[in-house]
Amino acid sequence: MKVSVKRWVVLAALALPSVATAQDARPITLDEAVRLARRNVPAAIQARNQVRSSAATLRTRYGSFLPTLSFGGGAQKQNGTRYLADLDTILPNDAPWRANHSLSSNIDLFQGGRRYFDMMTARANVDAAEASEITQNFAVARDVKQQYFAVLAAREQQAAAKTQLTQAEQQLRAAVARVAAGAATRSDSLRSVIQVGNAKLAVLSADNALATANATLSRLVGSIAIVTAVASDTADVARLTATEAELFDLAEQGPAVNQAKAQLAAAKQSKRSSWSPYLPTVSLGLSQSFAASEEGFGFLGDQRNKNLSTSIRLNFPIFNGLAREQQVVSANIAEDNAEAQLRDARLNARQLMVQQYGNYRTAQARVEIQMASVLAGEEDLRVQQERYNLGAGTLLDLITSQSTLITARQALIQARLDARTAKAQIEALIGRDL
Repeated sequence: MKVSVKRWVVLAALALPSVATAQDARPITLDEAVRLARRNVPAAIQARNQVRSSAATLRTRYGSFLPTLSFGGGAQKQNGTRYLADLDTILPNDAPWRANHSLSSNIDLFQGGRRYFDMMTARANVDAAEASEITQNFAVARDVKQQYFAVLAAREQQAAAKTQLTQAEQQLRAAVARVAAGAATRSDSLRSVIQVGNAKLAVLSADNALATANATLSRLVGSIAIVTAVASDTADVARLTATEAELFDLAEQGPAVNQAKAQLAAAKQSKRSSWSPYLPTVSLGLSQSFAASEEGFGFLGDQRNKNLSTSIRLNFPIFNGLAREQQVVSANIAEDNAEAQLRDARLNARQLMVQQYGNYRTAQARVEIQMASVLAGEEDLRVQQERYNLGAGTLLDLITSQSTLITARQALIQARLDARTAKAQIEALIGRDL
């Protein structure tokens, strides 16, 4: 039993799942997405907390220049009985209250410069932590921008897939009409059914890609509700507002390089501090205490019975099991490592700038080429569609033109995404928006 063309169309439509509905997502701007990500991403939070921790350490280093102060006080009383030597006489033991309190203060007058170098090291560590926070913030912004652009690309894919489906349905209607008129074989209509099915699958894939991109963007910005990119002109190509020479100069002063510089400065200060144990230390101590023995309870004692003491201590270590030498070696190693990291950071910045700037220029060229290819493909498809409708062309020529146009659209979308991604990479590298 022969199956009619219309029944083939119905069966093909039923065999495919329905097109997924658009996900209810809240549109947010790119600036808002970056701001939310910098506030919620764990790596950014850790970088901010590292700055807080380094600042607290610096305050402690400042506090080491101040004298310590402590207060103590107490009272005790003993009660009981005791036997005399004859073991027959029991005497009560009711001792009076004994009370005392003390106030003491100590300050290190000289520690071989260790406190000063420790303070400078802590200050350099704060600078390094702040530089690390800036680096992390631009890394977060880069990731968010890439995902934001991925959402825009997925939306372009969705629009292209819907256009592909519309063209396939028009092609199917034309094929059915020609078959009904006896101007084409049923093979044309069956091939058109396959094209419609492929277009439906493309729409489903595009819908799923957009939903996945939205979910990934929501995770990056730390949003419980699903968010998406604001609908904008996706045909806008990213532009750089700086010249090539300016970009390379900015890369030499980028966040990663500045972070390496701050880490080297901290290592140099630690190296200076490692030599302080070779010098003597001098400290001053003052204390005053009061004591009393009285019938009533007294917590602070009697100020008439006081003891005032002052002490100056000098400590000059001669040999401590080579611990100081080990500390100096470790500090020298840390400085050498920091210098190597700074050199590598500068070279890496230059390498990445060469790579990303090349990617950007290549992507821009691809965008221009693919835009021309899309225009040519659309015109070729229109001509082939008219030729097929008039019976002057074959369905194979029409399908070939349609496939060429689909490929050109996909390449254009990818080229735009690559250009935006390369620009985001360059912005993260130089530490500023372009």
